[in-house]
Amino acid sequence: MALEEKREKRPPVTPMMIEEEAALRNGSRGLPPGSWAEAAGPRPRTTERHIAVHKRLVLGFAVSILALLAVTMIAVLLSVRFEGCSAAADGPPRASGNGSLPGAARQTPGAGQLPGRPEQEEEEEKEARGGEVAEEKEEEEWQRRRELPPWTRPRLPRHLRPLHYNLMLNAFMENFTFSGEVNVQLEVLNASRYIVLHAHRMHIEAVRVAEDKLAGGVRVDRSFFYPQTQVFVVVLNRSLEVQRSYNLKIIYNALIENELLGFFRSSYVLHGERRFLAVTQFSPTHARKAFPCFDEPIYKATFKISIRHQATYLSLSNMPVETSVFEEDGWVTDHFSQTPLMSTYYLAWAVCNFTYRETVTKSGVVVRLYARPDAIRRGSGDYALNITRRLIEFYEDYFKVPYSLPKLDLLAVPKHPYAAMENWGLSVFVEQRILLDPSVSSISYLLDVTMVIVHELCHQWFGDLVTPVWWEDVWLKEGFAHYFEFVGTDYLYPGWNMEKQRFLTDVLHEVMLLDGLASSHPVSQEVKQATDIDRVFDWIAYKKGAALIRMLANFMGHSVFQMGLQDYLTIHKYGNAARNDLWNTLSKALKRVGKSVNIQEVMDQWTLQMGYPVIAILGNETTDNVIVISQERFVYDGDAKPKDPALGDNSYLWQIPLTIAVGNTSHISSEAIIWVSNKSEHHRIPALEESTWLLGNINQTGYFRVNYDIRNWRLLIHQLTRNHEVISVSNRAGLIDDAFNLARAGYLPQNIPLEIIRYFSEEKDFLPWHAASQALYPLDKLLDRAENYNIFNEYILRQVASMYLKLGWPTNNLNKSLVQASYQHEELRREVIMLACSFGNKHCHQQAATLISDWISSNRNRIPLNVRDIVYCTGVSLMDEDVWEFIWMKFHSTTAVSEKKILLEALTCSDDRNLLNRLLNLSLNSEVVLDQDAIDVIIHVARNPHGRDLAWKFFREK
Repeated sequence: MALEEKREKRPPVTPMMIEEEAALRNGSRGLPPGSWAEAAGPRPRTTERHIAVHKRLVLGFAVSILALLAVTMIAVLLSVRFEGCSAAADGPPRASGNGSLPGAARQTPGAGQLPGRPEQEEEEEKEARGGEVAEEKEEEEWQRRRELPPWTRPRLPRHLRPLHYNLMLNAFMENFTFSGEVNVQLEVLNASRYIVLHAHRMHIEAVRVAEDKLAGGVRVDRSFFYPQTQVFVVVLNRSLEVQRSYNLKIIYNALIENELLGFFRSSYVLHGERRFLAVTQFSPTHARKAFPCFDEPIYKATFKISIRHQATYLSLSNMPVETSVFEEDGWVTDHFSQTPLMSTYYLAWAVCNFTYRETVTKSGVVVRLYARPDAIRRGSGDYALNITRRLIEFYEDYFKVPYSLPKLDLLAVPKHPYAAMENWGLSVFVEQRILLDPSVSSISYLLDVTMVIVHELCHQWFGDLVTPVWWEDVWLKEGFAHYFEFVGTDYLYPGWNMEKQRFLTDVLHEVMLLDGLASSHPVSQEVKQATDIDRVFDWIAYKKGAALIRMLANFMGHSVFQMGLQDYLTIHKYGNAARNDLWNTLSKALKRVGKSVNIQEVMDQWTLQMGYPVIAILGNETTDNVIVISQERFVYDGDAKPKDPALGDNSYLWQIPLTIAVGNTSHISSEAIIWVSNKSEHHRIPALEESTWLLGNINQTGYFRVNYDIRNWRLLIHQLTRNHEVISVSNRAGLIDDAFNLARAGYLPQNIPLEIIRYFSEEKDFLPWHAASQALYPLDKLLDRAENYNIFNEYILRQVASMYLKLGWPTNNLNKSLVQASYQHEELRREVIMLACSFGNKHCHQQAATLISDWISSNRNRIPLNVRDIVYCTGVSLMDEDVWEFIWMKFHSTTAVSEKKILLEALTCSDDRNLLNRLLNLSLNSEVVLDQDAIDVIIHVARNPHGRDLAWKFFREK
């Protein structure tokens, strides 16, 4: 996940040759050399007279025994080879056209039976049992020596390193199988008889090991799967020699899966005909399902891929096609250029019949967007294609490192387990996150599409070019990509102020809610087992990682930070890096400008400890101009038991870059920085008078909350009421979020945050409204069943009413470009309308019902794009079942992915429990609701007060 203290965590190193061969010797049941004489020799009491007779008898007996042993050994060898051939023959049938891989059973494409998953798993288990007796003996010997056999360990042994893969694939789309031949060039670092690499859910037909490709082969003693660690083990009859190069050849076949991981299939309908495609998703540990490989980030190698498929399809991979060889039977083989050094998890390929549009960057990088032919024809990919070209140019300039490949393909697929995947040179996106139809897409949807593309393009540098050493460092790529979502969007739309403003509500405030729980974890967490890997890809890695990077950039200074990143990428390109590599590079960048901060010492406290601090700033009543600053871990439930009982909340300590300013009714001072490193400190603040207030964590650049004494809170509330613009937009949003969450956790009386928003009738900026609404919706859920709920509800409506009347509803802007709209103004209007409708403003409800009724009666959708989701949801909630059925019909008939998304979410807004139950059950039918959208249905039904218990019951039962 993230970084570790001063060392990399590594599993035990594989034993050297002597230990391994000793284990094999000791594991056998044969007697050691010289034991035969002791076991079979004559006893000394035999008389002289019988010796000659005994000699003849013993000699004859010995000859018989030796003959028997020879015959037995030959029989055993023959049976082992026969079993190996038999296992290959008994495996799942492999479809193949003419010119299939060597060793493949020739078969007309589509004629074979599709191997079912149970049969394939049985076959894998059968092969795993092939050498079970000997394997058990070896394992017993390893256990006696208190060591784990190399194939049982969570990490691959370190005695081999892959240098190059040559991979040839045959894709059979008519029965969703594929066959492959992989040749891996291996470098031997430590002598060993074992080759251990990842392979899962495939049938291995043949294995061969040769020295330096040209020399004679190294005999394979046996091979077996070890499913517990998803590895395939090749046991050789002799050790591989150190510093020599060997070639491992494996021929195999497998299914093109139906489960969105590995090499999987998907489909779409065009002109009433269902069409299929196949695409890969290897991150984090699924390349092993598509070809035997060393499936860990540290094992970088070059790849040469060839894909054979029917000529009615095209194939894509990380690199451009070098040559295509057409066959008479309607098949074609595409040979792709060799990749640079890269890890397995962002290798990729696809077989589809999409079309594309193309553009070229200033530096000559060819950018293509591939999608369904109808989507390309409508121009749904044009927006993504154009901003991708601009963003590659932006990143090349910002990082001062050119994009490393000759092309970048963007592939829009109907089904995908994630929003997108950053495969180097072939990034894959689910359609909803890349296709955009301006005639039916809101600003919010445009923003979502933009930020996903910005994120994935950043990964071409952070992740692909420079890769984390291990998954505990995953935030080194995901945190940076998430942070640059906002920096890159600011480049595209400078007036939107994403990094300075929207970052607060969309990243900082969201992740602090999670990280304030006792159940949180550090951004850098140890990954011991393969099952731990998936769980590190969470909002702590993405959003907290991004927030810490933003804090680092601000206290270093953005120009110095940028210079440090340029050095980091240049030093580690085509390689792997860990947390300390980044800290060391950034510390050196600071030194070059005359600053000395030990970045590692500061940032280890933020990455290795869970949670974050709350700073308390208190006035000192005995001494003028002196304040007391203290820190403690912020936690919502102070009574909750800590995750690690040995680490109580009192032991948490951070080095905190606290920025602070002093203000009065008309002016705020420039900020100063105080490094807080103790539990409690005294600091002198100039110009601190009776009527002045203090403000900490200016523009919320730090990853912590700030609390004040009640007197200072009252002064801040008074300032907001009298002249809120003295305090910046970001600071107003920060004050609102801190106040609501400090009150929720018991650090502050509940009336303080509600009094803060009394000035909202004068608030004309989007960000404070957004911060307030994010705090008010959870509070509303807590109170909606309370006796005095009406008092709270009416108070919120009063704060909203004035701005709702001032802003009004948007007009229909179907003929206007989304990008031309005033982002801040339109988002403010949308936020206020959403609050008004959610809390029951009668005019808002009437307007939504009128717009829905007009759509139904005229069959023309004149609802303004930016509020469609609000209107759909409000209409479904207030109106009868016919409206639900109408929205359901439109969900099925629309082809615009952005419209489909909000229509599906609107269906979850119904007050009718029967309709909600019906929708939950329909969500499991992938023909009705896409697989990746099923979880969204459950989440949105659970957010509906009428559906909470239904969603929870459904989730448990299914």
